[in-house]
Amino acid sequence: MEKRPLGRTGMNVSVICLGTMTWGQQNTEAEGHEQMDYALDRDINFFDTAELYSIPPKAETQGSTERIIGTWFKERNNRDKVVLATKAVGATSSKWFAPTKDRPSLPTRERIMYAVDESLKRLQTDYIDLYQLHWPGRPFSIFGTNPVVWEHSEGPETAIEETHDAFDELVKSGKVRAIGLSNESAWGTMRWLYGAEAHGKARIASIQNAYNILNRTYETALAEIGAREDVGLLAYSPLGQGMLTGKYRDGAQPAGARRTLFGRMGRYEGPGANAALEAYFKLCDERGLDYAQTAIRFTISKPFVASSIIGATSMEQLRHDIAAHEMPWDDDLDKAINALHRERPNTCP
Repeated sequence: MEKRPLGRTGMNVSVICLGTMTWGQQNTEAEGHEQMDYALDRDINFFDTAELYSIPPKAETQGSTERIIGTWFKERNNRDKVVLATKAVGATSSKWFAPTKDRPSLPTRERIMYAVDESLKRLQTDYIDLYQLHWPGRPFSIFGTNPVVWEHSEGPETAIEETHDAFDELVKSGKVRAIGLSNESAWGTMRWLYGAEAHGKARIASIQNAYNILNRTYETALAEIGAREDVGLLAYSPLGQGMLTGKYRDGAQPAGARRTLFGRMGRYEGPGANAALEAYFKLCDERGLDYAQTAIRFTISKPFVASSIIGATSMEQLRHDIAAHEMPWDDDLDKAINALHRERPNTCP
């Protein structure tokens, strides 16, 4: 499988990254182990998790995904074969994140130092390859993307400088090899880059944001930053939370699917979403293309994408989605998808 640079770290990661957020709710420990075995056998060397997971967030399942990865490392003794990414939460009203369980959590130095040590324990490792801030430590207009419509937000926050200092300290201590952002804006990304350049702090290697055929807001401002500053995009939700697979077409509610179990699909059910989806399905049908594999292959066709994060609840789904990296891609298909986007841009930001 193709490997791409992870920023300026010297680490190279597979263009497909194994996402893990369903392990601990929709998937058992044994199923998580089976997925990791298969992914590694298919030359995927990049796994992504978070202290928050599994999803949807719950106090009783927080950290469960990291624990599953940790038992796999212990049983397989193969930590050195994986570039492991995890995340610390940003500003959140949730109060179950220690050591601040009596109040909403913020990414202060105290919180970050506690979070990384807890993640290391659960993961049964003494280092993290890529440590990311899951979302900003400030009120934010929209989660996971650059907003199409700006909305002013207020609330408690931690200055980027304090969080960056903590992340820099972790790199210097050896607990973390590299740092990254997630669900961040162009402004926030440049503030972190400025801190590295002006003050000699650790430099961000990546940004993990939503990016797919229905949501290309990353291209509006962040793509140029990523390309010029060597900050690779870790594209999450390449299938638009499953909408681009067609499994929810015509209001279908497949058993065991995330929409059926949890809802939480508002981003992909707004005005214009259905028309954009149907146009995409028609294009694929006319060309004899698989919906899911085309959507994943679209993301890794972009040079600013370091890796595309896929997640699966079944081995059949995992095998199918990983195979997307082998799908041929050409300028004609790229132009056709771009034409659809220009007709209905960013219907699901």
